[in-house]
Amino acid sequence: MIRRIGAGLAWIGRHGTAALAVSIFIGMALPALSATLRPYLALAVFSLLTLAFLRVDQQAIRMRLRRPALLIAALMWMMLGAPLLTYFGITLYGPENLGPDLVLALYIATAAPPVMAAPAFIYLLGLDGTLSLALSVAALIVTPLTAPFIGELMLGASLPLSVGGLAAQLSLLLVGAFAVSFALRRLAGRERLARSSHHISGLNVLLLLVFAIAAMDGVAASFADKPVFTLGLTALTFALALVQILLSLVLFSPATREDAYAIAHTCGTRNMGLMVAAFGGTLPELTWLWFAVGQFPIYMLPLLVKPFVRIYCGPNAGSVT
Repeated sequence: MIRRIGAGLAWIGRHGTAALAVSIFIGMALPALSATLRPYLALAVFSLLTLAFLRVDQQAIRMRLRRPALLIAALMWMMLGAPLLTYFGITLYGPENLGPDLVLALYIATAAPPVMAAPAFIYLLGLDGTLSLALSVAALIVTPLTAPFIGELMLGASLPLSVGGLAAQLSLLLVGAFAVSFALRRLAGRERLARSSHHISGLNVLLLLVFAIAAMDGVAASFADKPVFTLGLTALTFALALVQILLSLVLFSPATREDAYAIAHTCGTRNMGLMVAAFGGTLPELTWLWFAVGQFPIYMLPLLVKPFVRIYCGPNAGSVT
């Protein structure tokens, strides 16, 4: 029985990338299941973080740290530059015109670190994911410092948690996940983890499926009741992700095209689930809807941008299926 489960996880790990693109639609098709799983979203986020730390390639990160200038510049842009640019845009437009719920949505969509699946998405596009991996880990580490600072600027008293409370919650999630992954790494050993890479990938896909279904709570009803509004909001989440990607490509054009795109795609796929978990899984309805439909670009962009990546990065890119 255990062997069959292991074989099933390994199969999912080898063929799970296509499943990720459709998992968000499963949540929409099964709204009762989404409502059931929503209370477990924070647990899914914690488990995904644990697996991400468990799979970190320390050697790859060390290689990138030998020449840290590009990594530091990308980190500064992603965790401070992009959210500060969003803050200035909100200030110019007028936060009172947007409303606190939409400002909160823009906050979690730009102040969050990248999803830890970002390196896998980069590999999926046929590119080297080590820079994305190093950037994702570094961004996670600084999030308890940068996210409360940006939150205070953007939201002030409207921030659902105090600055200190948000920093504490984020630190608790990250330190807890790292501690669990460290214990598992010591128990299993490096060789066993290497042999189990497909099993871990399969478990990661299953957890992403749970997360995606939980995140879709209320989305089907919103599409049914307010289809034009919900489609428009979905389009805005795609637009925000693409703007972050395009601005990053321009800013990091002096680097190699492969590195520039790795930074750009990583910047465009934000781990909003981490911020939601830090807020205890409770958000205003509009903010939750943004978070939910904001999963569409994260899960679908790797498939949609393949033709562009082939042109931008060369004929060998985008060849991984």
